[in-house]
Amino acid sequence: MTEARFDELIHPITRLSLVATLAAADWAEFAFLKDRLQLSDSALSKQLTTLEEAGYVTTERRLSGGRRKVRARLTSAGRDAFNGHIAALQAVVADAAAPPEEPPA
Repeated sequence: MTEARFDELIHPITRLSLVATLAAADWAEFAFLKDRLQLSDSALSKQLTTLEEAGYVTTERRLSGGRRKVRARLTSAGRDAFNGHIAALQAVVADAAAPPEEPPA
């Protein structure tokens, strides 16, 4: 079972959406991520760089048909951080949804 732990690096909505998208794939092409998240090239590059510097994402640059293509995927550390963050968010929601305890009589 994944340890619930809030991750400040993943929490901002842009990064959370990016990591969630990468969690659902082995590799994701830059163009796909850009379209899916509706980000500019520079905004997506910045988020990928931040996650890569933290060891959560790895990127690969390659030539395809004479064009340079970038793709990304989560590392095992990134997947662990994402799963822990999701578990922490689920715990917050579960606590909020729990009925209040009756005070002792």
